[in-house]
Order: sequence, then structure tokens, then C-alpha cells
Amino acid sequence: MPSQLANAIRFLAMDAIEQANSGHPGAPMGMAEMATVLWREFLQHNPNNPKFYNRDRFVLSNGHASMLLYSLLHLSGYNLSIEELKNFRQLHSKTPGHPEYGYTDGVETTTGPLGQGIGNAVGMALAEKILAEQFNKPGLNIVDHHTFVLVGDGCLMEGISHEVCSLAGTLKLGKLIVLYDDNNISIDGKVDNWFSENIPERFQSYGWHTVSNVDGHDETAIRAAINAAKAETEKPSIICCKTKIGKGSANKEGSHKTHGAPLGTEEIAATRTALNWPHAPFTISDEIYQSWNAIEAGEKLEQQWQDQFQLYQQQYPAEAAEFIRRMDGELPQQYDQYVQNALQEVCAKAEKIATRKASQNSIEILAKILPEFVGGSADLTPSNLTNWSGSISTTPEKTGNYIHYGVREFGMAAIMNGLSLHGGVKPFGATFLMFSEYARNALRMAALMKINPIFVFTHDSIGLGEDGPTHQPIEQIATLRLIPNMSVWRPCDSAESLIAWADAAAASTHPSCLIFSRQSLPFLPRDSKQLANIRRGGYVLKAASNEKEAKAVLIATGSEVELAVKAQEKLHQMGIATHVVSMPNTRIFDQQDQAYRDSVLPAHLPCIAIEAGVSDSWYKYIGSNGAIIGIDRFGESAPAEQLFKEFGFTVDHVVDVVKTLI
Repeated sequence: MPSQLANAIRFLAMDAIEQANSGHPGAPMGMAEMATVLWREFLQHNPNNPKFYNRDRFVLSNGHASMLLYSLLHLSGYNLSIEELKNFRQLHSKTPGHPEYGYTDGVETTTGPLGQGIGNAVGMALAEKILAEQFNKPGLNIVDHHTFVLVGDGCLMEGISHEVCSLAGTLKLGKLIVLYDDNNISIDGKVDNWFSENIPERFQSYGWHTVSNVDGHDETAIRAAINAAKAETEKPSIICCKTKIGKGSANKEGSHKTHGAPLGTEEIAATRTALNWPHAPFTISDEIYQSWNAIEAGEKLEQQWQDQFQLYQQQYPAEAAEFIRRMDGELPQQYDQYVQNALQEVCAKAEKIATRKASQNSIEILAKILPEFVGGSADLTPSNLTNWSGSISTTPEKTGNYIHYGVREFGMAAIMNGLSLHGGVKPFGATFLMFSEYARNALRMAALMKINPIFVFTHDSIGLGEDGPTHQPIEQIATLRLIPNMSVWRPCDSAESLIAWADAAAASTHPSCLIFSRQSLPFLPRDSKQLANIRRGGYVLKAASNEKEAKAVLIATGSEVELAVKAQEKLHQMGIATHVVSMPNTRIFDQQDQAYRDSVLPAHLPCIAIEAGVSDSWYKYIGSNGAIIGIDRFGESAPAEQLFKEFGFTVDHVVDVVKTLI
């Protein structure tokens, strides 16, 4: 007979899902013993302070089992009332269908898209290891916690699990412990016909410590397995727990029918009888609440840490202040002035360089004031240029501030999300813009969670040349801009590149995509007002010599700004006055007040948008009397200068388009 402490989870899950008439009861019921042992005996946390710095991180990777997590939070004493459980899956409740970061105290990450939770957890464990290396002192380990993950068959089927678990093994993340709910069931039924791999052997090949064939309903066996995993400090651990989906259900235990639908009132009534559960729906006895409540233990745990941290502050005051600043996500006080001074130096140099190189220069500048930077690249460091003079590569032997992710774009992005969620580090990672496609769902998750990783994408257009259409992005910039809460920068030179980096590093409630060129681009001079207006997302870079005579506005981004400037010069020679607007960030420009936007894009002038990508997103700026010079088909393999001519990105073509509109 299952313990009544585990049954409390089962019945809260059954009752909430039944009331919502929607949800997934099978996984919470099957994982109840695993969760009971982990949360009551091992997890270091304080329900009264869900942001306690040194808490263990818990990730429910199979997020459809959300009622497991909500039950655990409620029973342990978090600010999650029984009324919120009754409102499961209802509008504006703290108990959405899948756990969402920021909605509910104690939810460490948003999960639901299978496999990404384990990716986030790898990032959290990596952050713990990085911060421990940077801040711990002899006898004063202020960073010392584990990351625990629950995963199911679906998480381990997803390709991202291979990416992130392979890297976790290589980097020896010994404080990462995964409990695998091996119930042999997915939505379609028993998984034998589509998921037959040997999971322990798979993870052993990654370099993990494995504990196999654990009875997932035997609390003694689970306890022993977790102890064994904690004892192994050089390898991440996976505990393979054999379970039955819907464990305890009177007639549906072990059936895929429990996966994604309420059990029904008759089955729940029969299960109450079978499990000797005498309580009405949503009723938990005082005895069970007292056994589950973790507030007193959590307060004691945090106080012990605070006592240690006080000693740390006395001996290492500068390091203690820096640790708090970084964990709280605060910028250095002098940040804005530092960026302003650096911008003046960049303008004085006025270098003609590729914006990917301008990006590297910006990293070099900001890393001096932001030691929390943790950079990286998906096996493209020499091309993305994301390393800097102070970067230290993370290896199995030593933890640094630069991660070689290997060819793992999706895994990289999910790990970056985990790094960001943990706190204390500011991650950025890079690949070619074309391969943002591999990482897209993790980018969307970052925007959904309102966290602030920095995604760096180079080789931003047909300008990369001979690698051809497989590597030439066409629709990627536009589709990245379509992600709500995503800030997308496409700078045209070193000044805009530094502002883009400074803005992304300062962001606290959204992620950023920074998009850079392979080819060299000229530095464009600006006055102080124009430099300030870069931060407004779009601005008049070169006004017509006589503004009253202006006939059109040329809007461009990135490498096409140079083209717009040259076209303006030729038009001027022909007696046609135009303005050139650089628009490195459409999202920020759209947030400006109407008066400013009208000053940049006057309604009475036709606008011509110029960008080497799909044209659709520019119609909102050009109106009914403008034009777009874009690319609405795939690229070709040829030198960059030939391609720009082939696709109409020439001065003569821009001039001809302007002439047709005025």
C-alpha cells in the first residue's frame, strides 16, 4: 500500500484535474513516491523564501505533470493555496496547465516542451559550478547546492536530451541528479515499438553515473539511489525508476488512458477506496500537512547559510558584495557612464570592420565591467568571434567563463536559459543566423519566461557568399522579430554594435538576439543626438541637406545601411533629396511615442525599406505609397558582391525604386 504522504500528491492531482476536466493525472500519480522522498528528505529549500540563493534547484522536465509540482509546493508550505489548486488550468490562476516561471513561487523554469527542462537543469548545474569556482573560499562554500530533475520517456526521446546530457557528462556536472520516470508509456501506448534504447547504457556512454532498475514506488530504494547519486561528485547521475503510470488508480493503473485525461468521478471514488483515502476532494488531514510542511526546516537551513555568509562577508567583503549584486541581477553602478565613455572611443576609432568583429570588440569592452559574462559558441568561435582576452574555456578539468557547446544549437540555447534562470551569470552564446532555426523553441521559451540570455547570430544574410542558400538566412530576422518579448538588434557598424550589446546586457525582462555581418562595413559618423537615438531603435542617420525638399525616406538595417547612404548620395547628385533612417531594432522603435516615430518616418513622405531578407514585415512602415527592396526567395552560391547585384541590392536599383515613387 503506498504511503499516505505520497497519496496526498495523488489525490490532489486527481481532484484538481477532475475539477478542471483537463490535465495529466498519470505522471503525478506514478512519480508520487519519487517526489515524496526527494522533497521531504533531500531537497534544500525554504518555502518562505523561494529565491534563497543556495537552494537546490528542482526542475519538472515533463511539465505536463504540473499537478505533481503544484501539490508539492502546496504541501511543503509555499504560497500556493488550496484555492489555487482548485483553480488548476483556469484563467490567471497560479496553477497553469504547465508550470510557468514567474507565476508560482517555487517554479524554477517553464516546462512543457519536452526535453527543455533537462536542458535548463544542465544550465543551472553549470551555473552552480561556475559560481562555486569564482566565489567559494577555503571552509566557506557559499555556493553549494544540487540540481534535481524529473524526466519521463518523452523528455529522453527528444533530441535535445542527447545534446545537453552529452555535454553535462563531458563537463562532469556532479551536482546534477536526474530521476527518470521509466513507465514505458507515452500517449500512443507502450513505447516498446518506438523507444527501445537502453537508457543506463546510453547515459554511461555520456560519462554519467547510473543507478538502474530502481523500484520507483519503493521509498527505501529511492532513498538509497539518491544517496548513491549524491555520493558521486565527479559525474552527473541518472536514477532509472521503474514505475507504473497512474499508480494507485483502481482500474487504470499502468494504462496510457491515465496520461492526458481526467480519471472520472467513478474511477476516483474507486481509487479512494482502494488506497484507503477517507477524505473529501481537496481535503488533507492536519497530520499529513504537518508531515509535509518544510517551513521550519527551510528557515533553519537558510539561517545556517546566512551565518556562514556573514563570516564570508567579514573575511571577503568585496567578494560578498559582488556575489549579492550578481545574484540579484544588478548592474554595476557606473555601467551607463562606462558604456558612454566606451562609445566615444569607438567613434574616435571609426573602424571599417565586420559587425561580428565589432561585436567581439564590444564583448571585450563590457567584459571588463561585467565579470558575470559567460560566453560560448556552438563550435563556431573563430567565425562568431565570441571569445575575448579574458575568456577562459570550460573543460572537464576546469570551469571557466566560456563554454564550447559543440554542434548543439538547441541544447546551447536551453542551457543558456538555465544559466540565466539560476542567476549570478549573464550568458551569451552564438551560431550562424541560419541555425537559429535549430534553437528557435528555446528562444521562444526565453521570451515567454521574461529572462535575459543573449543570443548572438552572425553571417546574417546573402553577404556570407559562397556557402550558398543552405547557410544564407532569408526569413530568420523577420521571424525572430515576430517572437513576443524578443529584442532583435541588427547593427550597421561598431557604434550600433556596442549599443546593441550594452542594451542586451542591461536587459532584465527580455532576451535579445544580436545579429551581425560577416563582411566589413564602414563606420558612419553621427552627432551626439544621433548616438543617443540609437537606443530608440530607429533614427535619422543622414537627413536631407534641405529637409523641406526631402522626397523620400530610405529605411535600412545592418549591411544595407551603407547601401542606403550611397544611394542617398547619388540621388542628391540628381537633385533628389532623401533621408536615411537606420533601424537596428524595430521592437524598440515601435515602443517610442508617436511624435518621435513621426519625426523619423514622416507620414507625407514615401518610405523605401531595404533589408536583405523577406519583405513582409516592412509593410507597417512603408504604408500604401512605399516600396520594399528585400528577398522573397532562397539565395544562391556565389561571392557576396555578385549576390547583392543579383538580388537588386545596388545603388542603381535603389535609385530607380525611389524615382518611381516621387
